[in-house]
Order: sequence, then structure tokens, then C-alpha cells
Amino acid sequence: MKAEVSKAKIILHIVLLVSLGFFNSGGVLAVNMTIPNTLIRGSVGGEALLSVRYMSFSLDLPVIKWQLKKEKSVTVVQSIGTDIIGTLRPEYRDRILVFENGTLLLHNLRLSDDGIYDVEISITDDIFTGEGSITLTVDEPITRPYIHMEASSVLELTENVVLNCSHDNGTRTTYKWFKGRKQLTNETRFVMSPDQKLLTIIRVLMADDDIYTCIVENPVGNMTSLPIRLTVYRRSSLYIILSTGGIFLLVTLVTVCACWTPSKKSRQPPRKPLSRLYNHSHPSPISHRDDVLLKMSEHNGKTAVTSLYVLQQKIPHMDDSSSNRSGSPSDSTMYYSSSPNHTISLCQVTTPPSCSSHRCT
Repeated sequence: MKAEVSKAKIILHIVLLVSLGFFNSGGVLAVNMTIPNTLIRGSVGGEALLSVRYMSFSLDLPVIKWQLKKEKSVTVVQSIGTDIIGTLRPEYRDRILVFENGTLLLHNLRLSDDGIYDVEISITDDIFTGEGSITLTVDEPITRPYIHMEASSVLELTENVVLNCSHDNGTRTTYKWFKGRKQLTNETRFVMSPDQKLLTIIRVLMADDDIYTCIVENPVGNMTSLPIRLTVYRRSSLYIILSTGGIFLLVTLVTVCACWTPSKKSRQPPRKPLSRLYNHSHPSPISHRDDVLLKMSEHNGKTAVTSLYVLQQKIPHMDDSSSNRSGSPSDSTMYYSSSPNHTISLCQVTTPPSCSSHRCT
């Protein structure tokens, strides 16, 4: 009797073990689904492949359903095999592709696609449905990182310097600071903001004179900014530079003032007014180089002088002593006289004495 009871227990244990084996293997009781990667990273405008695999002994097509978890679950797509059921939401049209093994491909990613995606695969002959989740992150690539600094040169021990690492685009960014090739961390004199975007150097020292760079990172890439140079001056060096610059400026001004002369414009001798007519008893010397213009008119059949124009008159300087001795004008002096018949004759006295004794006719 005891032997029969023990045999029944053994048979029951064997049946339970076999049933448990079929359940775990997913033979006819459940869909066995695996997910190679539960975290997928994508960039705006790119693609994301949410990959899954399932196993089932049933030959029926699987029913695949993808949902996006947000404030409430939103159905992304539902299909029987690769045939989509129903109408897609407007934001997913022409951007969805479902494969036979349940994998989902998203085209032209947007920031709104970021989130957790739940997938369910069910087959009619299977009792249990295969389930899984994949996290998708969508970010903007980083572009043009640079460092902004108020002043590139400072005086030691008196000023604090703030370096700001900025960039044009990029989401979920993190920052790293480097002095030369050494990465900086929060220390007594190097203080970083909570997001490490700002680096503050307290009471700058001469040892801080170096090249600084920052690296901007996010889930889809990283970029390094252009290096920036921080120059630190000693107090004595600054005074020497200022005094030297002042002396150089002073010497330059003195040199310019000494070499500068006002421009001289060519001056023409002024035209002298018309001299009054002299009578024959008081002759006036006129240079032979002067231009004399006589305007004649007829009066009672006789020619008379109506006006005399002197275009240019230049009275030469005469030596008083020589004029007193000789009692005669200089050699190139011209005289004019008038006669009762209203005619004018000009005579140029020349050097030979023979001409000076004759009357001008």
C-alpha cells in the first residue's frame, strides 16, 4: 500500500515538472519576447530602431501594439504582422514602419518622440501576451560651442574671472572645463555652477595665466570649444607698461608738433591802382617792364589821350646817394610827356650819354 502511494506522488511530480517546463519555454502557453537594447538614443531629424524578437509555436500572425507613455498612454501603431490596423495619428503618418518580428522603425525624429515605448505581442493560440519596454531619447546635436569672458587680461589678486561656456544648439548638455590639458574640478578657487556651465576663478594668480577650453556633451555627441587665453599681469608689470606707454605717447606728440609747419601758399604781387597822370614838369619813373595801355580819341581832328591804364606798375628801389650824385634816374627808366598838340612820346633813357642830351621826340 505504501509503495503505491509513493509511486503516485512520483508520477504527480513528473507531470508538474513537465507542465512547468512547457510554460517556461513558451511552447503553447505564452509568447516569449526578448529586447536586445532597452535604451535607444536618437537625434532630431534622424531615425530610431526599436528592436524586439518573439518566439511562438503558433503559426498565426502576431498582433503587435506600440504605445508611448506620457501623461497618458498614446497608441503609436497597431498591426497584424506588418499590416497596420486603423488610421495613424497625424504626428506619426509617413514616419512608421513595423517589421514581422515586431520591431518598430521611426523616421524623421522629433523632440516630442522622446519617452518610454511599451510593446505588446499576442497570438490567438497563446494564453499569455509578450510584453516589454524601450526608452527612446531624442536630442539636438551640439553646434558651435565657445567661451565668453568679460576681459581677457586681469590684474593678479584683485579680480574674479567668470568664464561662460555657450553653444548655439544642443539639449541635455553637460560641461567639462580644462586648463591646458588638465580637467578642472570644484576647488577652493575654481567654482563651477550646478550645471557646470559657468567657471569662476576667485582672486586670480599668476599661475592662472593659461589656455582654457570647455567640452560640451549630450547623448548624441560632444564638441570642444575654441581655446581662450587668460592673461594675468603683476602689479609692477602693469605700472611699467602704463608708464612706458605714456612716455612713448608724449615723445610722439612732441615729434609731430616739431615737424609740422603750416603750408605756404604762393602769393602774387597785388595789382597797384592806376597812377594819376603826371604833367611834363614832374616826370615819374616807370619800369620798362610795365605794360602801358593808351586809349586815344579824336577831338577836333587831333588825337588826344583820354585815359592811361597801367596794368602792372613796379617802382624800383633807387639809391638816394647815387641819385643825388648823378641827378639822373636809373638806366632803365622810362618817361612820358605831353605836348600842346595832345600827343605823347615815350623815351627810354639808356646808358650812353649821347642819348640823354637829346630831347625826346
